[in-house]
Amino acid sequence: MGLLSLAIWIPIAFGALLLAIGNDRNAANVRRIALIGSVVSFLVTLPLQFVEKQPWIDRFNVFYHLGVDGLSVWFVLLTAFITVIVVIAGWEVITERVGQYMGAFLILSGLMVGVFSAVDGLLFYVFFEATLIPMYIIIGIWGGPKRVYAAFKFFLYTLAGSLLMLVALVYLYFKSGGSFDILTWHKLPLPLPAQVLLFFAFFAAFSVKVPMWPVHTWLPDAHVEAPTGGSVVLAAIMLKLGAYGFLRFSMPIAPDASREYAWFIIALSLIAVVYIGLVALVQNDMKKLIAYSSISHMGFVTLGFFLFNAEGVLGGLVQMVSHGFISAAMFLCVGVLYDRMHSRQISDYGGVANTMPVFAAFFVLFAMANSGLPATSGFVGEFFVIMGAVKVNFWIGALAATTLVFGAAYTLWMVKRVYFGEVANEPVRALTDLNGREFLVLGLLAAATLWMGLHPKPFTDVMQVSVTELLRHVAVSKLN
Repeated sequence: MGLLSLAIWIPIAFGALLLAIGNDRNAANVRRIALIGSVVSFLVTLPLQFVEKQPWIDRFNVFYHLGVDGLSVWFVLLTAFITVIVVIAGWEVITERVGQYMGAFLILSGLMVGVFSAVDGLLFYVFFEATLIPMYIIIGIWGGPKRVYAAFKFFLYTLAGSLLMLVALVYLYFKSGGSFDILTWHKLPLPLPAQVLLFFAFFAAFSVKVPMWPVHTWLPDAHVEAPTGGSVVLAAIMLKLGAYGFLRFSMPIAPDASREYAWFIIALSLIAVVYIGLVALVQNDMKKLIAYSSISHMGFVTLGFFLFNAEGVLGGLVQMVSHGFISAAMFLCVGVLYDRMHSRQISDYGGVANTMPVFAAFFVLFAMANSGLPATSGFVGEFFVIMGAVKVNFWIGALAATTLVFGAAYTLWMVKRVYFGEVANEPVRALTDLNGREFLVLGLLAAATLWMGLHPKPFTDVMQVSVTELLRHVAVSKLN
C-alpha cells in the first residue's frame, strides 16, 4: 500500500475504529485516538508519491488508480490539515456521541482525499458520492434546530446533480473502448455536440457542489444548522470538490464546449461575486453571512478557471487553498462566540474586543484576509484572477474587482458591530478570552494565512506546471 492509499485509508480506519469503540464513557480516550489518527494522516500526506495503480474490478477494466499533480496535491494536504484542526476544535465542545462525531470526520477526510487523488473515473465517482454520507450524518445529528431539513436539502441537491455525471462517465467508458481512465478520456476526439452534452452533465454535478448561483440555496441552510466542525469542513474542503471537478473533467474532456460556453460560466460567476456579495451585506446571522461570503469567493474561483489564461487558472487554485484557511478560521471564530453566548445574531454582541482582545485580534486578521488585504492569502488569488480577467475583457475585470469592495463592506461592517465600540449587551461583559486549545487552532490558521500571503511562491510553483499543461491541452481543439 502506497502513501496515497495510506492518506485515504488511515483516517477511514481510525474513523471506523472510533465508531466501533466510541461511547461517552471513554470520551477522553476517543479524543486521543481521533487526534492520533488525524495527525498520522496529515504526516502521511507530506512525502506523497505521485502515482499508484492496482486492478480493482477486472470485468469492467476498472483500476484502483491514484495520482496527484499540481492541481490536486495542495488539496490533499489541506484536507488532512483541516481535519487536525476540526478534531482539536471539537475537543471540549462535543460532549455527546463523541466517538461517532470524531469518526465521521475522519472517514470524511479519507473520502475527500480519495476524490482529489482518484485517476479512475468510477473510483472518483464512488469517493465523490460517498462524501455525502458522513456530512449528512454530521449535520443531521449534531446540527441546529432545523438540522434534518438542512441535511436532506444538502443531500438531495448534491445527489441529484451527480446523477447526470454518472451517465457521462458511462458514456465515456464505452466511447473509450471500455476504460474508466480519466487521462485516456482527456485524449478522446469527441465531436462538439457530444462535448456540449458532457459539459452540461458535469456542470450539473460540479455547479451544485461549488455551489454556483442559482443552485446555491442549500449552502446557507447547511452552514447555519451544521455544528462548527461541519461548517469548517464544508467551506474549507467540500466546496472545492466541485471546482476541482471542472479542472479534472469539464475542461480537459470537453475543451471545445468549455470554450464555447465559457461566457455562461463567467456570467454565473460574476452574478455570484456581485449579487451574493450584496446578499451577504444584509445578513443578521454571522454564520449565514460567512456562508454567502463563501459563495461569492467560490464564484471568483470558477471565473478564474474559465478565463483560459494562466493568471486566471492559477489565481482560482490559489483562491481555493486560501479560502480553505480563511473560511475555516471565520467559522471557528463564530463557534468560539457561540460556545460562550449560544447566539450567532450580530445584534446580540457589541464591544467584544473589550473583553476578548486576543480573540478580536485574530478575527480582525481573518476579516482583513477575507476582504483581500495585501500580505494575506486572500489577496493573492483575487489579484491573479483580476489580472487574468482584465486580459480577457476590462469590464469583466472591473466587475470581478467589486468583490474587494463588497467583501470589505459586509466583513468589516460585521466586525464593527460585533467587536468594536462600547459593550452593548450585558452578557458580553462576562465573556472570557481564548483558552489554550482555541488559541492553538486559530494560531495555526493565522500562520497559514500569513505564510501564503507573504510567500505564495511554494504554492504557485507546484501548481504552475500542471496549469500550463492543462491550458496547452485545452487550447488544442479536438475537432481538428
